[in-house]
Amino acid sequence: MSTLSYKTGRLPQPDNTRLLGDEVHLLSLLATGLPVEAVARRLHVCPRTVRRRCRGVCDKIGVSSVIEAVAWAARRRLI
Repeated sequence: MSTLSYKTGRLPQPDNTRLLGDEVHLLSLLATGLPVEAVARRLHVCPRTVRRRCRGVCDKIGVSSVIEAVAWAARRRLI
């Protein structure tokens, strides 16, 4: 039986969750402090797409914010 995380309200994700290369690249750009609009220009997509991809990454790894996602990736030495 799985229980929801008290902090995020989401199911905890296993440590073996893997991100795709483009997801790691997205997090590495965001980790530099670039705003969403600048990340979108670098990736040649619109800011809305960047936000949607960020939500997808957060859902995939079970965190509730981009900051948590960047920290998650940094702890695993992905970025």
